[in-house]
Amino acid sequence: MAEVLLLVDDDDAFRSVYRELLGDIGYEVIDAGTADAARSAFTVRSPRLVVLDLMLPPSGRADQGAALCRQLLGEKPATKIIVVSGSADTQLALRVVEQGAYDFMTKPIEPDVLISVLGRAEARLRLEDRVAELETSLAAPADGSGLVGSSPAIRAACELAERVAPSDLPVLISGATGTGKEVFARHVHACSRRGEAALVAINCGALNANLLESALFGHRKGAFTGAVRDQDGLFVAAHRGTLFLDEIGDMDPALQVKLLRAVEAGEVMPVGAITPVPVDVRIVSATHRPLSQLVEEGRFREDLYWRIRGVEIELPRLAERAGDLLVLAQHFLNQSRALVPGSRSVVLSDEAVRAMEGYHWPGNLRELRHEMQRALVMAAGHHEILADHLSPSVRRDSGPDELDLGRAPLEAKIAALERREIVRALEETGGNKSQAAQRLGLSRQGLLNKIARHGLSGR
Repeated sequence: MAEVLLLVDDDDAFRSVYRELLGDIGYEVIDAGTADAARSAFTVRSPRLVVLDLMLPPSGRADQGAALCRQLLGEKPATKIIVVSGSADTQLALRVVEQGAYDFMTKPIEPDVLISVLGRAEARLRLEDRVAELETSLAAPADGSGLVGSSPAIRAACELAERVAPSDLPVLISGATGTGKEVFARHVHACSRRGEAALVAINCGALNANLLESALFGHRKGAFTGAVRDQDGLFVAAHRGTLFLDEIGDMDPALQVKLLRAVEAGEVMPVGAITPVPVDVRIVSATHRPLSQLVEEGRFREDLYWRIRGVEIELPRLAERAGDLLVLAQHFLNQSRALVPGSRSVVLSDEAVRAMEGYHWPGNLRELRHEMQRALVMAAGHHEILADHLSPSVRRDSGPDELDLGRAPLEAKIAALERREIVRALEETGGNKSQAAQRLGLSRQGLLNKIARHGLSGR
């Protein structure tokens, strides 16, 4: 369906020429010569693209068009308004863009330039449509992002989590740092019959063995120096609920014996006690290191491994979640706006999206969240987050883009295009190099050679 475009200018000849020109390239153009006519057309047709001359009757001053611009954006903030003026007043341009206009142009207008700006605006609308579609179709937890996304890898993990949740089987969640393991643990708890009770979480690598033992099992008065009263542990706090043991692979081997006893017997022995305390707790564990490897190395008890690994959910890296990057970035932007005053209307530019899509995100979701928070701060005073507002590492790793190479040699443009297609193929196949090679019409070794040549070996 053709995009509806509203052309507002009091110059009849200008409207006639550009109505025909823009109509010939596929827009459905409606035009108006006054602010009142423009308001009426906007209400009836709801165009998403507007080309607006600031100098409108009856005042013939820029304030007339600026007021109309504010009114239209107030009714439909997503509208992309390209404002036009016969004056090259820089302050005027900054003012209308700060008020939400998409771009500013001075007369006389070059047709090719206007068509290019409209093309970018239309691409932005399609991008925002996609984000809105994903956000309304995907359920996201209020406290995180791990369940946001539609890639096959994340949907498979979600389906497994929801399938195992109603049971009391222990769950082991594995995945690289920053992939959203705690979010998944909370989702399993929320979907279980224990969802009304407490979920209690602890990082097993954050405390030494003695402190972790006391934290988990509790202690009795006088058990050690400083134990001035009885203290229940986290097992008791999680009674009839869920205990989330994050980074369980970092637990001291001696404490693993006591944990195994607690899980198998359904009771804990507080430090300094002589009588065990019965508990009804579901165990959900998480690790960023494969426990099976730690078992082989003698650093994790095999009997405990099999006891806590009722069902294992493996979370994909962000680079393996083809198609999820944009909606996750938008999700984090929306979460972060309250932290950055004046950022309500700031959006991601196309060039920033391209840079982000070319980056490998070693810190996964946690890194993306921090990057979006940083970008909002760096983009203060701008309507868009540009590539320059991203961290140097993101811009550097993304590599050159053939659309931004200007007059670069043909070889450089071909190399940039080849790199982009390899990245896209790897993302779409979840990092499976054999499938990516098949899509690209290459042998697996040929693809590996090109991956090394383009510096993509970390993907």
